[in-house]
Order: sequence, then structure tokens, then C-alpha cells
Amino acid sequence: MEGIMRVAAAVPKLRLCNVAENAAAMAKQLHEAADRKASLVAFPELSLTGYTCGDLFFQKSMLQATEAGLQQMLEACPEGVTAVVGAPVQADGVLYNCAVVLTKGKLLGVVPKLFLPNYNEFYEKRWFASGFQLQAEHVMLCGQQAPMGRELLFESADGVRFGVELCEDLWTALPPSTFLSLHGAELIVNLSASNELIAKREYRQELVRQQSARCLCAYLYVSAGVGESTSDLVFSGHSMVAQCGGMVKENADYLAENYVLIADLDLDRIRGDRREQTSFADAQAHYGTLEPVRRVSCPALMLAESEPVELHVAKHPFIPADKASRQTRCAQIFDMQATALARRLRITGGKLTVGISGGLDSTLALLAACRAMDMMGLPRTNITGVTMPCFGTTDHTYQNALSLMTTLGVTQREIPIHEAVRLHFRDIGHNEQDHSVTYENAQARERTQVLMDVANQTGGIVLGTGDLSEIALGWCTYNADHMSMYGVNSGVPKTLVRWVIQTATENPAFAASKDVLQSILDTPISPELLPPDEQGNIAQQTEDLVGPYALHDFFLYYAVRFGIRPRKIYELAKLAFADDFDDATILKWLKNFYRRFFTQQFKRNCIPDGVKIGSIALSPRGDWRMPSDAESALWLKECEEL
Repeated sequence: MEGIMRVAAAVPKLRLCNVAENAAAMAKQLHEAADRKASLVAFPELSLTGYTCGDLFFQKSMLQATEAGLQQMLEACPEGVTAVVGAPVQADGVLYNCAVVLTKGKLLGVVPKLFLPNYNEFYEKRWFASGFQLQAEHVMLCGQQAPMGRELLFESADGVRFGVELCEDLWTALPPSTFLSLHGAELIVNLSASNELIAKREYRQELVRQQSARCLCAYLYVSAGVGESTSDLVFSGHSMVAQCGGMVKENADYLAENYVLIADLDLDRIRGDRREQTSFADAQAHYGTLEPVRRVSCPALMLAESEPVELHVAKHPFIPADKASRQTRCAQIFDMQATALARRLRITGGKLTVGISGGLDSTLALLAACRAMDMMGLPRTNITGVTMPCFGTTDHTYQNALSLMTTLGVTQREIPIHEAVRLHFRDIGHNEQDHSVTYENAQARERTQVLMDVANQTGGIVLGTGDLSEIALGWCTYNADHMSMYGVNSGVPKTLVRWVIQTATENPAFAASKDVLQSILDTPISPELLPPDEQGNIAQQTEDLVGPYALHDFFLYYAVRFGIRPRKIYELAKLAFADDFDDATILKWLKNFYRRFFTQQFKRNCIPDGVKIGSIALSPRGDWRMPSDAESALWLKECEEL
């Protein structure tokens, strides 16, 4: 898979002040990481010696042993691996707490720590000078002259850029990684020796996560393990990898050492974010010149495309995996929908009309409308729910629609449209037995006409029910369900609609509707525009026609959110849905996604107002601007080549 970099955080079993043994242990971990195809391996702060050596750092024997240990690492480093090792380094006659970047037989660069903690339990200024005072631009180590400085930016032969900072550098008001990122660093490596305190792990996690978010980068953090001195402190060996605000991986054990944490980074996501977020480019232009960099070449770092990846790919990128987060997210989404709708109703007079089919989308729209009325202190009878039975309506969905409106306490109207549609068929000369798109769309347009006229009668607005997935695919009838006065679901993808409704079943405000809501959740998705089967069941199921919404929402997320190319989306989908769909099925619906996404832009260019909910919206007035004339050939060609 293209665009993947595999990194490792290695926390060795430390023997304090025993540099030779530490180097041997670290060399072993380098080979372990290399066997697992990691190209960059980071060790903790002062990992060669140990962080807690105290005044022993001043001993000449220690410094000589450190240089010998670095030589061991140079010789032991496997081909194709770049290592970042913590070590005390002497330059300008003083000691610096450094990260030494090396590969097989070559020192690439030395980065000194800038911010030295000298408060509470920390006394680093007793032993080390700050990198801010460094005058030399190079240092002699292991018989090699290597660049040294805070401004080093490492660039791989295959285009990856990374920078290094050490421990306290991250905890300051303006971390050096900020400037390194503005100069193009996609990965920041942090070597730390962060002692453990109650609740410090959570704070540390948030620091790393937030810095990766602000800098739109990946952040590899590795900290000293329990082998450090316990005279007054304990160290936990906390390692983690974050990317653009999300935690990719971290070690599970609270107190640990002697492990290698492997994580795959998707650099395409980072690059996609940076292309899109113009404020990052503005920051580059304004602040990037404040701290110049020196660029240092290093070996290739990207994982070979033929290698299997260890990337965790969620099936449902719009839906949190754990129940508590999912419930919180869904409750927030629902409140956003209701709040936005309430704001619109204050302008339009506080009344609305909504078509109720007994399906998921109209159910969510009605629930949001009820919540909006409750928030405004208005009666739910200000909502006119209209059910419009026609040729495809099943008794199951019809009864669900009636029960939903009854239990929610809204004004009900039933307006069968069979005869109106038949009259229209006669007017245009269409045979009712011809179940083509004309047969289907005539019903859809009649529904919308009824809703618009009822809204005029009641002095309200028509509430749209279409969701984000339908908008992406153009799975709506132009000038029918495509049109309303406000699209309350337009920011919610189909896979998430179900969960928002599921969460609503636990809301006391909808207790009387719990049973019918569950029945709706259990009903297949259908526009009900074709007659039922002989048993009276739904014959027309949307996902049989347009494809599984789980796949389409997945495609939408990567295509629009990050601008990922079809080839990679296909590879990601194979990972995510390995247990659900075969490769041919995924490819079939990926082609269909691109075909529909391009050809249906004209519908998106004139959709009604609707609230943005998550990271993706397709309103032409907001997130997504695309000409209706754009051709899909480039993307479909790549699909055909898969």
C-alpha cells in the first residue's frame, strides 16, 4: 500500500550506567524492529546511559563509554533502518542532552535538547547546557563529523521529512516541533524520560495528541522505562504514536520496559490535511522563517508497497467504536440538529411539515423536529407529519409511520397519492405496469408536491429528510426528496443515522416511541417506490441497488476528507472489510461510488440549507465546491486498473 511509513518505539531493559550492555540491548531491538519492517526506530532520552545517572555524566569514563556505545549502534544498525538514540554529547566544551540520528555506519545528525527542566524533581541544568547556546554546527563523534543543532530537518530519499525534540521541549509554550512542522516535517520524534505521577499519563497523552493535531503531523513519543533509578522517582516506559489528533497506538502496560511498539502511519492523510487546511500554509508563510532549518539527507523510510500493513482501519470511520463514545457522539449530533432547526424555525414561524415513511431518515428528522419544538417551548402539534401511501408502501412501514407520529404527539395527516400519480401517468402517457424510473420518480415528486402544499396550508416549512450518504450518491429524485426548505439530516451519513436513532431510544423524551423506533431500526432501507412482493414485504431494498452504505460511507470519508486516490481506498477497504466483502464486491461498489459521485454533482449544487455535523459536508455553500461538468474518467480509469 502506498503512503505508509512504519515506525517503532523501543524501550530497552536498562542497566543504569552500563553503556555497553544498553547498546547491546538496543541493537537487539533494532533488529527486532527491522524484522517487522520498521524503517525508523526511536529510543528513550539518554537511553545509552540512563537518564538518572546524575553527576556520573561528568565522568570521562562515562563519555568515552557513550561514544563506544554509539559506535556499537552504528555497526549493529540494520540496513535500511534509521535509529534515534538518546545520549550525552560533548560540544563546545560542555555537555548536551541529545538525540543522535544514525543509520548503518553513518551518523546523520545530533539534536540537542532546548528546554532543560530545573524545577521540582528535575535538575538537568546541573549537567547539561541548552541547545540554544550551541555555537558549533558540527560535532566529531565516532570518527565522523556530523551536523549538530536544534534546526535539523531530516529528509529521506523517498520524500519523508521528520524532526526531533526531547521531552521537556514538548511541554513548553512553543515546542520546537511547531517550527519543524512548518518547515515540512510530517513526523516528530520525541525522546523522553518522563517520570510517572498519578494522572500524568493522561496529561502526557493529551499533549502528544494535541501537538499532532496542531501541527498536522504524526508524533512518535518514547519514554524511559522502569530500569531507571528509583531513588526518588519511578519511570513508566510510556510510548505512543499519534497522528493529526488521533491516537494510533500506545503501550498497554502502565509500567513497562523491554518492548518494541510498532505502528504504521498513513502519510497520505497528513498530506491531504495540509493541502486542504489553508491556515497551515498561512502559518508556514508567517512563522516558518522565524526558525531556519538545515536539511539532512537520510535513507528511504516508506514501507514497500508490496508489504502487508499493520494499519488499523475502522470499518465505520464516522462511528466511534466504543459504546460510551458512540452514545456521547450521537447525543451531540442530535442536539446539533435540533438546535440548528430551532434557530431556523424562529425565523420561519415555528411550524413545519415532514413526510413520514416509517424509514430511518424520516424518523431521525421527526425526532429532531420534536426536540427542536421542546427546546423552543412549542407544542409538538406544530409539526405536521404526513404519510403518503402509494404503490410500494408496505403495511409494516405504514403502521410504523402511524405509530411513530402517534407516540410522539405530532399532528397527523394521511394523504394517499395513488390516484394523483395515476392521473399523472395518464397525463404523460405512461403505462402503470412499466416500473421504470418514471414510475418511481413520479411518486417521489408527488410526495414532495403534497408536502409543499401542506406546508403552505399550515404556514410552515418542509423539513428535508435526506442524509449525507444519499447526497453523495445522488440517491434522491431531483425536485422531489432532493428538495425542501431545510435539510436537517444533510450532515449525517447513513451508517450514523441508525446509531443516532438507537441513542434516541434511550432518551426519556421519546420513551413512548421506544418500541416503534426499534421496529424502524430493524426494517430494511427502501424508498418503497416499487410494489411489495407476494407476501407484502419490501421488494425494493436500497443497498441491493446502490450498494452497501457501509462501503459507500467508507469511500466517501477517504475520498473527500483526505483526497485519497481510488487505488489506496480500495486497499484500505480490503483491510477494513476483509470479513464482510470479497475484493470483487468492494471494487464493484467503488466504481459505482465514483460514477455516481461525479454524475450527481448537479443535485448537490442546489441542495437546501442544512447543518454541518462532522468533518465532511457537501453543501456548495460550505465545504464542497465542484463543477457539475467534471468528468470521472481519471478516477474510474484507476479503478479499472485494479
